[in-house]
Amino acid sequence: MSAETNSACSPEEGQSGDSASGPQWGADGLSIRSGTMEVRLARNEADIDASQALRYRVFYEEMAARPTPEMARLARDFDDFDPLCDHLLVIDHSRGEGASSVVGTYRLIRREAARRHGGFYTAAEYDISQLEALPEDILELGRSCVDVGYRTRPTMQLLWRGIAEYVFRHCIALMFGCASLPGTDPSALAVPLSYLYHHHLAPPHLRPRAVADRYVDMRMLPADTIEPLRALADLPPLVKGYLRLGGFVGDGAVVDEQFNTTDICIVVKTDLVTDKYYKHYERRSREG
Repeated sequence: MSAETNSACSPEEGQSGDSASGPQWGADGLSIRSGTMEVRLARNEADIDASQALRYRVFYEEMAARPTPEMARLARDFDDFDPLCDHLLVIDHSRGEGASSVVGTYRLIRREAARRHGGFYTAAEYDISQLEALPEDILELGRSCVDVGYRTRPTMQLLWRGIAEYVFRHCIALMFGCASLPGTDPSALAVPLSYLYHHHLAPPHLRPRAVADRYVDMRMLPADTIEPLRALADLPPLVKGYLRLGGFVGDGAVVDEQFNTTDICIVVKTDLVTDKYYKHYERRSREG
């Protein structure tokens, strides 16, 4: 993305979005409503606690991740990044206003938050120095989960609308993060890992590489032995969503024993997202 395009990606500071179901900007960030559902940023410690409770239910109770004793005692998934980053929440107001109303979440880590922590979360698994060297702002996505009863197209669309608005608001040029395939046996994931390497490998200047002591070669099968459409269809919905945005993968998979997953690194340029939202606000300005 050019610097010129990136500088025009957000409305004037303090400008509000659509008054009904569109984005509302203010001290609390964004808020988008759709019926009883809302996507917004966490506003206080109670919101973050609700996000951590949802993450624990999904990752540890449903997906059999391995909690630390403190996590198990509190029934919360947490780490040192949580106080520093933004937490995007999907809320169903029909369930009240407490923690039980939070049905989806995403963790958003910008460059400044990572700097305060000493680096991005992904850096524990991948060499992302080329991404960190980019002059534009970058955003790490992580800890994505949705309550089992809300894994529907409307919920996911609302979550992605929130991410798109956040990207537009903060002029993010590139998103990245670890995405997961279930299980810790890479050989059982030979088809999806090989497919991703052969068909969606990031260009060299944007290609993270798994750190040496955790690197698992994704090239387990020759490209001509894979049925691309079938392999794509079998990928987790979140990974397919990134690919639909034009996403790439890094070189090498990483086994995450704690979360009972095999991770890949996803890289998504935001040109299409910011262009869409710039045109949206440009059109509203002309109409106003």
